[in-house]
Amino acid sequence: MSRIGKKPIEIPPKTKVEVKGQLVQVEGPKGKLDFTVPSPIKVEVKDSKIVATTAQLDRMGKSRWGLTRSLIANMVKGVNDGYSKQLLVEGVGFRASVQGQNLQMSLGYSHPITFPIPKNIKITVADTQDKKPQITIEGADKQLVGEVAASIRRFYPPEPYKGKGIRYVTEQVRRKAGKTVTTAG
Repeated sequence: MSRIGKKPIEIPPKTKVEVKGQLVQVEGPKGKLDFTVPSPIKVEVKDSKIVATTAQLDRMGKSRWGLTRSLIANMVKGVNDGYSKQLLVEGVGFRASVQGQNLQMSLGYSHPITFPIPKNIKITVADTQDKKPQITIEGADKQLVGEVAASIRRFYPPEPYKGKGIRYVTEQVRRKAGKTVTTAG
C-alpha cells in the first residue's frame, strides 16, 4: 500500500470537484484546474473527500498512486490558497518592472529582457528595504508557478563572487573569495 496514496483528501468549503472518467476538475475561489489521471488509478468523491485507489500494486503502480494523490491535493490547495514564489534581483543597476503582460528586466546586458507573463499567473514587483527589486509570482497551479520562477531565475543565476543575479528569497548563495595578488619578492 502507498502510504501517501491511501490518504483521503479533504474538500474545503467553496471548492467544487468533478470526476469525469479519468479527468479530475477542481474549481475554487482562486481558479479552475484539471488533471488527467493515469489509467490504473481510479479517483472518486465520497462524502466531501477525494479518494484515489489502484488495482496495480507493483512498484510503479504504487508510485503513480501516491503521485496522483499528491497532484490532486496540490490542485485543491492551489484553487483555495494559491501558491507563490519570491525572487530577489541583486546587483548594481539591476531593475525589474511589470509593463502590461510583460516583465521587463534590466540585468546588466546590452539589451533589456522581456518575459511574457503566462495566463493564470500574477507577477508583482516591489522594492525591498534596501532598494532591491523583489519579484512575486502567484498562481493556483503549483507546477506553473515554480516553472515561471525558474525561467526568470535562469536569465541571470546568482554568481558566487559578488552575489549578483536573480535568486530565490530563501536561497543562500555560497560566496567565494576572489583572486588575491601577491607581490614577488
